[in-house]
Amino acid sequence: MTSELFDYQDKHLGILICGHGSRNRLAVDEFAELVKSLRKELPGILVDYGYLEFARPTIRDALDQMRSNSISRVIALPAMLFAAGHAKNDIPSLLKKYSNETGLQIDYGRELGINNSMIGAAGARLREIVESSSNFPNSETLLAVVGRGSSDPDANSNVAKITRMLVEGLGFGWGETLYSGVTFPLVEPGLRQLVRLGYKRIIVFPYFLFSGVLVSRIRMHTHLVSNEYPEIEFLDAGYLGDHPLVIETFKDRIEEVLIGTNSMNCALCKYRSDLLGFENEVGLPQQSHHHHVEGLEESCNLCENDCTGACELEESDKSGSHVFDHGSDHHHSQKHLHYPHSDHPLGPVTLKKLKTIKSEEK
Repeated sequence: MTSELFDYQDKHLGILICGHGSRNRLAVDEFAELVKSLRKELPGILVDYGYLEFARPTIRDALDQMRSNSISRVIALPAMLFAAGHAKNDIPSLLKKYSNETGLQIDYGRELGINNSMIGAAGARLREIVESSSNFPNSETLLAVVGRGSSDPDANSNVAKITRMLVEGLGFGWGETLYSGVTFPLVEPGLRQLVRLGYKRIIVFPYFLFSGVLVSRIRMHTHLVSNEYPEIEFLDAGYLGDHPLVIETFKDRIEEVLIGTNSMNCALCKYRSDLLGFENEVGLPQQSHHHHVEGLEESCNLCENDCTGACELEESDKSGSHVFDHGSDHHHSQKHLHYPHSDHPLGPVTLKKLKTIKSEEK
């Protein structure tokens, strides 16, 4: 990061941080705090935020407000750790439509991704939990990093890279990558596999920016497994939050747009490259499914029910595509290619089995 951005003054330029939104008020508050921290670093530029759904202001609300403040150019950044459906489809589709309708210049930056700062922020969260726990060597500790989980294999593989960087950086005895939804292995079946390795301490680290439904679910599933293995110490590491190095990465992404070095990774994008197992998705239209539920506090099946397996297991039509119904007032059906591994034995089907077991226990 150069010093030029700190002194950059342009009353017609706005920075828009685009979030997904959450039904969890803590997550919404944390997102607002992160943007507040970024504002302090960029006093000469208007910095605002908006959400795809579940919360307000929506992205469109924020853009309207910027235009009312005489902003003529917006740098929009996806507040996403990796580029999957929200960063590749939903946000850019919404921004393009708005730009076409209003003439507002919107430059789209890239996701946070993997860099030294993000790894440093993750390492700091792990050091916090290690230093606050019993004196136990990292070399005898297993690290389980939990990513969001996506139908995009490139995004999933980036979480695995983060895991390896942290294992080598801090000298853990072993490291594995788990996911909160969509793909495999999910947290509960994944941890059941990991306890077989014999480690007496396991750190579960949700590689997320904020709290929310999915982080709570990670904690719940970790607790479920830990209760069955009292001889193993399970530690819950904190998520990234507004760590200073996360803020630094946002600033890096803004500067990339300003100086013209902004570029997306298309080499392993399933829409552009015939990735193994995802060949049928090359060239698919990249459209948003959020336009009909912006600002609503209702559940969007595609975004949050997929972590329970509901999309893959209960709402598939006969062709194997997903059909999502958001209620009579916002009825909308949109087809998405069936995720090829939704029936993996360590994936979403395990959540359906868990739900059945709980029902039988009642």
